[in-house]
Amino acid sequence: MSKNSAQYSKQDGIGIEKFLVGKSFFVTGATGFLAKVLIEKILRAAPEVGKIFLLIKAESEEAASKRLKDEVINAELFKCLQQTYGECYQDFMLNKLVPVVGNISESNLGLEGNLATVIANEVDVIINSAASITFHERYDIAIDINTRGPSHVMNFAKKCKKVKVFVHMSTAFANGKRQGRIMEKPFYMGDTIARELNFNNSKTEPKLDVQKEIELAMKSKKALENDEDARKKMKELGLERARKYGWHDTYSFTKAMGEMMIDTMKENISVVIIRPTLIQSTYKEPFPGWIEGIRLLDLMILYYGRGQLNELVGDPNGLLDAVPVDMVVNATLAAIAKHGQVVIQKPEVKVYQIASSVTNPLVTKYLMSLLHEHFDSLPFLDSNGSPIRVPLMKLFTSMEDFSAHLLDGAMQRSIIGSSNGELLAQKQYEILRRKEFANVYLPYGFYAGRFDCSNTLGLMQIMNEEEKKKFGFDMGSIDWKHYITNVHVPGLRRHVMKERRREKRVGAENKIPGGPKFDKSKL
Repeated sequence: MSKNSAQYSKQDGIGIEKFLVGKSFFVTGATGFLAKVLIEKILRAAPEVGKIFLLIKAESEEAASKRLKDEVINAELFKCLQQTYGECYQDFMLNKLVPVVGNISESNLGLEGNLATVIANEVDVIINSAASITFHERYDIAIDINTRGPSHVMNFAKKCKKVKVFVHMSTAFANGKRQGRIMEKPFYMGDTIARELNFNNSKTEPKLDVQKEIELAMKSKKALENDEDARKKMKELGLERARKYGWHDTYSFTKAMGEMMIDTMKENISVVIIRPTLIQSTYKEPFPGWIEGIRLLDLMILYYGRGQLNELVGDPNGLLDAVPVDMVVNATLAAIAKHGQVVIQKPEVKVYQIASSVTNPLVTKYLMSLLHEHFDSLPFLDSNGSPIRVPLMKLFTSMEDFSAHLLDGAMQRSIIGSSNGELLAQKQYEILRRKEFANVYLPYGFYAGRFDCSNTLGLMQIMNEEEKKKFGFDMGSIDWKHYITNVHVPGLRRHVMKERRREKRVGAENKIPGGPKFDKSKL
């Protein structure tokens, strides 16, 4: 039976498991880190769930099926389900998970044939988890995936006859340069942070036209087709446009525009926007410390542990807002269950920020001390098998001081003016790499916003005790010392660095995954 907001009781709770039973899902970005944790939790918590259709970018159905098996079914994340179902595991997974060849960059998602009709007739919940998470991405690519992509998924949602809720996985940093306590409010078409921050003289700030931004990105891409610096120029364009309107980077700007597109197009569809902060490894489920890929905070941790980043730009007394991925997933499922069964006269956009900065702040200098404590007791080994000893991370409060420090260090080591040209080039590259990373990290090292989570806390208040145990997401319960030193960093070392550990045994240099070159696409 459908509920309104006043019908939840302490005994019944939201009814998360009950809602999931028999429901069919359509998930984009299905092979990504967050989506996989979400899929695993649904299957473990509600094995009687209906079909879960997974949009997978692939050349053919066969290729999509291979990606499903290689990247999802055979992933270590699913080992609890493997143990539960034993020899029947593959059959169980293939019965529940349906690979769908498609691409959110295409207007019809690339869906063809009868399967598109089947999905449109069956799906109850749509989750858009596809995204380009590179902070300084090419403008055309970020626009294509983060802004146009959500509109394409929403267009498909309108064809779905029984869809109950549309979930968009966004980011808390879509709030851009907002400061102070940042509330859980949706974006409306044309909103700009620059106009908000300059409220008394907002008419002087440029108006945002999302459609013109899309056209600009596409026209610029075409104009630079034969330009050997096209990649660099398209990245610079993205940053220029983001900062013009009050965002720190291309990622957060294009994600905000994606939210605007959804709000404009939603019509009679109930929408849930999930805005997590920096998503990290699992806190508890399905087991502590699982992570895949490298994100901004993780790259800093690994560079530091390797002795390649002993100083950075940031406020020692500032906060780094991080959240475990399993808590993000639990909050998402609670929101889905609530909005999927609530009868409302006028569909709304409900925003849920999942953050720790207000309820359980992690101070930067405390994080750095925890990292030093971890690597001091369990150091990485260099290519000769010797422990890499690292000092406590030094934080600079301005980019100018940080750059001056790098230059002074280079001069003290007699790098500048060295007759060894190869050594000079190598060290100059090291300085450039550190400055590039610092530029990406800079807005988050000094982030002035604190994310209000009233809507998210409200979800917890209507959950019963059993739901809180099974689907808990209380950020106040996180023991940061335990999580960072015993869960997250060991998880990074095990699940992200494992290939490099194998290579090390055959004489390879110790490297951060992504290769010896500094690659911001790994952020």
